[in-house]
Amino acid sequence: MIPAPGELLVWRDGQHFDRWQDLPCTLCDQPTPMRSHSGEPVHKACAEGWVTANPVEARLGRFASDLAPKPKAKKGQGDHA
Repeated sequence: MIPAPGELLVWRDGQHFDRWQDLPCTLCDQPTPMRSHSGEPVHKACAEGWVTANPVEARLGRFASDLAPKPKAKKGQGDHA
């Protein structure tokens, strides 16, 4: 899911964190353990700034949020109120 400019990215999935190796951020060159969906090393804040500064290019999905998980239904509760 691609956030609107100024919105925060949701990176809750473990794929966004490399606990073994920091690599230079592709946007600021400082070390980061964070990774985009495509594996690109980038700080989340840098990616959010890039989305805000490049709203047209951002629609191509370079940096995206995780898909929201489906809400779990309560046991014993149907679709009725």
